[in-house]
Amino acid sequence: MPSRPAGSIACPNWSPPGIRPHPIRSSPSSGCPISFTPIWTPRIAVSRYNISITPSTTTTYRRKKLTHSAPSTDAPKHKHPWITGLVIYILPVILFGLALLLGRYPITPGEVGRSLLSPFFPNLAADIPEVAQQLVLRIRLPRALAALLIGASFGATGTAFQAIFKNPLVDSNILGVTSGAGFGAALALLLFRDAWQVQLFAFAFGLLAVFLAFFGSRLYKSSPLLVLTLMGILIGSLFNSLIALLKYLADPLDTLPAITFWLLGSLTTITWTDIPALAVIIIGGVVFLLLIRWRLNILSLGDAEAKSLGMDPARSKLWVILCATLMTAAAVSVSGVIGWVGLVIPHAGRLLVGPDHKRLLPASIALGAAFMLLMDTVARTVLPGEIPLGVLTGLLGVPILILLLRRNRMGW
Repeated sequence: MPSRPAGSIACPNWSPPGIRPHPIRSSPSSGCPISFTPIWTPRIAVSRYNISITPSTTTTYRRKKLTHSAPSTDAPKHKHPWITGLVIYILPVILFGLALLLGRYPITPGEVGRSLLSPFFPNLAADIPEVAQQLVLRIRLPRALAALLIGASFGATGTAFQAIFKNPLVDSNILGVTSGAGFGAALALLLFRDAWQVQLFAFAFGLLAVFLAFFGSRLYKSSPLLVLTLMGILIGSLFNSLIALLKYLADPLDTLPAITFWLLGSLTTITWTDIPALAVIIIGGVVFLLLIRWRLNILSLGDAEAKSLGMDPARSKLWVILCATLMTAAAVSVSGVIGWVGLVIPHAGRLLVGPDHKRLLPASIALGAAFMLLMDTVARTVLPGEIPLGVLTGLLGVPILILLLRRNRMGW
């Protein structure tokens, strides 16, 4: 085989005469490489800075000039993407209406509509049974609103935590907030038993768990996210052990069943007095995350990339974690421990709209609300006795997550 010509420029793609250079990776004149495709990069599009980083991005070098391929959102290739978006945002509305209709006591759509309008038009109350009106206004409506808010909270916080921790198996309980809230509720049930005291203790101890995880992570300077994750797991295990201790000390005929039922998760005790505080915290947190959702795109790339784009990643992560913690603590203090929603919903959103948080976060909020409405409706209608929500979401969440991971093999 002929040797390289003397004085030629060293080139890894040089080929002897008679052999054609690679038509894409080499220059027609010299055979030297003009482009390369990175082995792996995050499948993310940073829309605010008009930067698209995907596995198909090609970086081209010509005369020491760096250029990038055209921006791409790397969304799933749907024939009619607007139909997908329409279905995602219409689904919670449909399931909200079904939650008011379905139950052990049959109510017609006309009775539901007149019951909802009766506080504003008292004349309509005469046309419907008193039982139907009270059932819609006092039981089903506040319960459906709570399911809508709690599901939206879990969908938003799960997406946010997976973005900042860069881990698809993370949910809102990664820092121990659910375990802390469970301990607070168990302690209040053991000491007080009033509903507002149970919710207050659950909310306070949920925040305390995250504070302890943050305080413990400050003791170590290296790998802050990894240390924070480990501290969250440790704090969660600590509170779970304390819950077991309280259950051992509780009265087996009275207090122990109440603690066990609360930890299984349910919306049976929801009343109108629970809605205002829950709505303020969750709606405020959702609006905040929606306003900064472009930052989640950058944070999911890593700290180095975030700093190069002028962002302070530590401060941004702190605000996101604080907001998500408040939302999760508020939701758990009302509903009890309900798992898998914050883990499954972000994967479903990525499968439908792609990984860009400009579309993923709103889709996860809508899907989380729809999923929780569906689970609550199924929990109170399938069997004569109500199924705890935590049990139902666990039974359905595991196979759904396996199916989503199987369908979305290209990455997260």
